[in-house]
Amino acid sequence: MKDAFTRRSSLKTTALAGMTAGLADIAVHAAPGKKIKVALVGCGGRGKGDLKSFLEACEILGLESEVVALADAFADAMKSASQTFQVSKKRCHVGFDAYRKVAKSDADFVLLVTPPLFRPLHLEAMLKAGKNVFVEKPVAVDPVGCRKVIELGELARKKGLGISAGMQRRHSTGYRKNKQLIEAGAIGEILGGIVSWNGRVPWIRDRKADWSDADYLARNWLNWIEMSGDHICEQHVHNLDVANWFIGRTPVSAVGFGGRARRESGNSFDFFSVDLDYGDNVHIHSQCRQISGCFNRVGEELRGSKGVVYGGGKLKGDSSITVPDPKSDTNNESVQEMIDMIRGVRSGNPLNEAQIVAEATATAVMARIAAYTGKMVRWSDLMQNESSEWFNYTCGIAAEDFETGRVKLPAENIAPVPGDGNPIRRR
Repeated sequence: MKDAFTRRSSLKTTALAGMTAGLADIAVHAAPGKKIKVALVGCGGRGKGDLKSFLEACEILGLESEVVALADAFADAMKSASQTFQVSKKRCHVGFDAYRKVAKSDADFVLLVTPPLFRPLHLEAMLKAGKNVFVEKPVAVDPVGCRKVIELGELARKKGLGISAGMQRRHSTGYRKNKQLIEAGAIGEILGGIVSWNGRVPWIRDRKADWSDADYLARNWLNWIEMSGDHICEQHVHNLDVANWFIGRTPVSAVGFGGRARRESGNSFDFFSVDLDYGDNVHIHSQCRQISGCFNRVGEELRGSKGVVYGGGKLKGDSSITVPDPKSDTNNESVQEMIDMIRGVRSGNPLNEAQIVAEATATAVMARIAAYTGKMVRWSDLMQNESSEWFNYTCGIAAEDFETGRVKLPAENIAPVPGDGNPIRRR
């Protein structure tokens, strides 16, 4: 069996896409025989998918790639990934501290696809080790983590390292073109809209007898507030990011509600409905739900004074305004975001999406706290006002606790109660 997964194809030179769209075409210069060395932390389904996208991006760019390290808390996930990517046992690391061994590897790029709670900690370790990082969304579960990621974005900038985030809509041809049309005035001034992610619970992991509290939280992380930030963060963050992006700023405040009706695992809500006030009388209705057997809708609809835009799809407005089609290497936006990351690093102009993804995450966190408590929560409460009750709010479990064995399972199937005023205390 080979020690690493390698690929090569013809070199392509295209315009820098995604966040750097519109710049002059930049060639990717690879030293003869120089491989792109990549490592993955978090070998679940999403992690394996992201690594496949990264390797495909290398193939499109004509660059040879090598998987030099894999890390996961659990041996079964590691075994599956090591077989998929043909990585030898000596390059596979298991345990909640396995990311530390990846930081010491010779990887040029590291993909961080662990549960959201771990992302600020793991991102810091990789940047301090000099790695370019792809970090999945959301990047935190609380205001403290969001601000930490923004801080780490500045560290990456100073060190000349790239940070790309799992916000693939920003690398989609359709979304990018509509953003350009909005900026050109095609729908006029944005007045409001609705963003939605209404579907079912993606999965639930039932606890096994030999699992510790830490094991159960990490394996069933999607359903725990402490691990995922609830589905408004873990999933709906995509739509909230589009609202921030298209409007051009973050919301000022949030007021909302939500509840738990049918979920039989963890402590997350089943649904949220939140009014996001962006100032200047611009309001976005954020709605998300994870309940089976209901009408499903995922997308964004923003209304302007001259028209309306539907995410990366239709735009109805001033048809006299046109923009050139953004250049892309592929129709697969998940691969395109990897291409943009690699190209940026190798051209000496690395992408830095830390603030973008941290602000999208903070938008979701603000909306979640508003729904949990029944209070109006302001952006400044989370991001600027140190005397605010929410500025230092955390979800109660630290990522480091998993390495020290101090993890204690929160009460299960008991969700926050609006009106308590405290999203930590539960009945």
